[in-house]
This record gives sequence, C-alpha cells and structure tokens, in this order.
Amino acid sequence: MVAFDAAGEAPGTVIVRTSERKLYLVLEGGRAMRYVVGVGRLGRQWTGASFIDGKHLRPHWAPPAAIKLNNPNIPDIIPSGSPANPMGAAALTLSGGEYAIHGTNRPDSIGRFVSYGCIRMYNEDILDLFDRVDVGTLVVVRH
Repeated sequence: MVAFDAAGEAPGTVIVRTSERKLYLVLEGGRAMRYVVGVGRLGRQWTGASFIDGKHLRPHWAPPAAIKLNNPNIPDIIPSGSPANPMGAAALTLSGGEYAIHGTNRPDSIGRFVSYGCIRMYNEDILDLFDRVDVGTLVVVRH
C-alpha cells in the first residue's frame, strides 16, 4: 500500500499509468495498492476509460487479429495451462476492445513496454487484484 493522489477518482477505481508501468487500485484515505505492470509497446499504447466486463481464472486465449497478422502460425486457441498461453493465472477483460489486465507466462516482461495494448501483471499480483475488484470496476489508463 502506498500514498496516492487519485485526482478525484473514487475508491475502487483502477488507474494504470503507462509511463510509470504501474497499476494502482485506489483505496480510501489517499492510499492505493500499487503493482508493477508491463504495458503496450510503442505504437500499441492507448489511454482512456473502460471497465472490467469479465473475470476469468486460467483462461484459454484466442489471439486477436493484430497478433495473428504478425504471427500467422500462432494457433487460433491456446488452452489454459499451456506454457505458450500469455494470459497467465487470470484475466480481467476490459469493455470496448480486445484488451485485458492479465497474468503472464513471461514474468521477465513486467515493468517493460512489451504488449499489444494489454496490461500484464505477475501472476500473484493479478490473483490479488482479481480478488479485490468486481465486474463493472472503472479502469482508467493514462500516459
């Protein structure tokens, strides 16, 4: 837990600061839970507001079109538990697109600009966040 100026965001809001490569879960009293994350690489970053529209433990993964375009030999579905599945232990899907906050099969990527726009977390951190948020939670991504 850290001191945090939420700039008017309500407790329970998830704020991602891509320039810091940090995700904050706003708590009461000017505090927040802070997690180190991997974020979109150059040309794949986005900003804006969304909300969590799904919570999934050990999800299968269907690569989005942009990833299939760059990796045409990637399978259409990578099953849960496969070492090739980049979703890790859990995923919080976001409304309005193909993005999620999720675990990873590459913990060395956390703290870097690495994804196609998703927010990557250590598996133990996504499981912690998973237990703290609900479907409908506001997610704000800022530079």
